[in-house]
Amino acid sequence: MEKKKGSLKSTLAVSLTNYLDAGAIVAAGSGLSLWQDYLNLEEFHLGWLNAISANTMGAAMGAIIGGFLADKYGRKFIYTYNMLIYMTGVLLITLSVNFPMLLVGFLITGISVGVGVPASWTYISESSEIGNRGRNIAISQMAWGIGPMIILLLGILLAPQTANGESGICFGFVASVANFVTGGTATGAVLHVFTSRIVFASLFVVALIAWLLQRRLDESTEWKAAQAQQGKKKQGTFASFGSLFKNKVNIRTMLFLAGIYLTWNMVSSTMGFFQQHIYETEGHLSNMMSNLFTEGQWVVIILVTFVFSRIVDKVNQRWLYCFGVSLGVLAWLIVISIGINGMQGLVIFTALWAVQAGVSVQSFYALWASELFPAKYRAAAQGIMFFLVRGLSAAWGLIFVSIRSNFTLAAFIMMGLLIISLVIGTVWTPKTRGKSLEQITKERYGDDI
Repeated sequence: MEKKKGSLKSTLAVSLTNYLDAGAIVAAGSGLSLWQDYLNLEEFHLGWLNAISANTMGAAMGAIIGGFLADKYGRKFIYTYNMLIYMTGVLLITLSVNFPMLLVGFLITGISVGVGVPASWTYISESSEIGNRGRNIAISQMAWGIGPMIILLLGILLAPQTANGESGICFGFVASVANFVTGGTATGAVLHVFTSRIVFASLFVVALIAWLLQRRLDESTEWKAAQAQQGKKKQGTFASFGSLFKNKVNIRTMLFLAGIYLTWNMVSSTMGFFQQHIYETEGHLSNMMSNLFTEGQWVVIILVTFVFSRIVDKVNQRWLYCFGVSLGVLAWLIVISIGINGMQGLVIFTALWAVQAGVSVQSFYALWASELFPAKYRAAAQGIMFFLVRGLSAAWGLIFVSIRSNFTLAAFIMMGLLIISLVIGTVWTPKTRGKSLEQITKERYGDDI
């Protein structure tokens, strides 16, 4: 069954899901202060926007739904309909005029992101050649980096005027759009928030392109083979889904994956949503400067991810994983020791965090999660994992808001979480490199699938 050819083409189409996932998170983060001023939001409101967004709970809810649907009705089913939901969410955000409307828009977008993630990682893995699974997963991660880079670039070009008179070079376009929509009455926060509206509108356009491309994809041959096998056994709709919790191999696998991904994602999701806000409050940067700083970080992430894609299928994955997470631990040690209220600390922290994000735990998680479970519930297993990870990250996001004033304490917690991820992933790295998905399944499960 490992006949696959042209996996790069399908990988690129599916990877737009990652672009839209990260794009939605960063678009929310980069425009957070603008919506805060426009709607007079408090930290409480910001916490809830993070908690139900594509960053955390919204995606968690979507993932468990999407994982089941992808295993029951096929990977192509997700690509036929999911982008329509995403477009609805970002359009609602673009048109928001009050907090409930904004909150619902974030929720719908987050659910769509979650629905797409298990199917995407599963489809990429199932359509890849043996020696290219890691590469293709890494390419999808590059899209996860390109999304924020483009969104942040838009934020910089469209940035509203600051107190000292600085603004993005294309803010005149924002003003023209705002005055056209409002009849020339847009001023202050009402005018400035149009920067974020236009950024979210760009995600709508990309989602439309993604929908047109993804709905043409062929169904996964791995899924069709698994369905044919299950048909012979005449199992019920929820039989394979329920067996996830009856098999000891599955339980050990989920504990391992939760150990590396939950701990890392609690840190990463916080940075994805609050990084610009942190740079503005702790680093004393303007909105435009914080976006510019983070833009440089994403350029580094993309370059490092490209290098990662070239070597992940060829080198010892244990030590590559260890190297990446160790840099994340060191980054938060810089926050604790030097701080980020000066340019030196900001530059060092940003550089270290960028390199670790290029050698990302999420890349390893996406690779291993799509390898370690049988095809019949591969997406459902990832959906459950993603639900737990993003759901608990949502709870952590609410806690982070309450302790953010004591940023040193928050930094110690972040570093501790990364140390846990480092130890678990380094000690129990699975030996799957160079093996087919069928071979991995046979070695781990035998005939008990």
